[in-house]
Amino acid sequence: QVQLVESGGGLVQAGGSLRLSCAASGVIQSINSMGWHRQAPGGERELVATITSGGSTNYADSVKGRFTISRDNVKNTVYLQMNSLKPEDTAVYYCNAQIVTFVTRSFWGQGTQVTVSS
Repeated sequence: QVQLVESGGGLVQAGGSLRLSCAASGVIQSINSMGWHRQAPGGERELVATITSGGSTNYADSVKGRFTISRDNVKNTVYLQMNSLKPEDTAVYYCNAQIVTFVTRSFWGQGTQVTVSS
């Protein structure tokens, strides 16, 4: 049973920083891409950032220059460092990973709330 467990969300003032973590556990042969998505109240889930197994990254325009995605392939963990946070960054943040077990499947974490106050 593969699980993704997120941590690090919370309440922060505008201009502050938070670091999210997402650890994959279970029977895992390898992990391809990993990433973060977010969903604001009343909104659709949107891509925030992704990172390949080789370390190539991709960011939504709205977070470029403020957020940094990274991963530890030994710990099967992906991180999202969020700086210069804005109230519009308020959302539930979800971790996603393409994990190879016996087949390759997409897994999602349970979500962690990030709230940025003005």
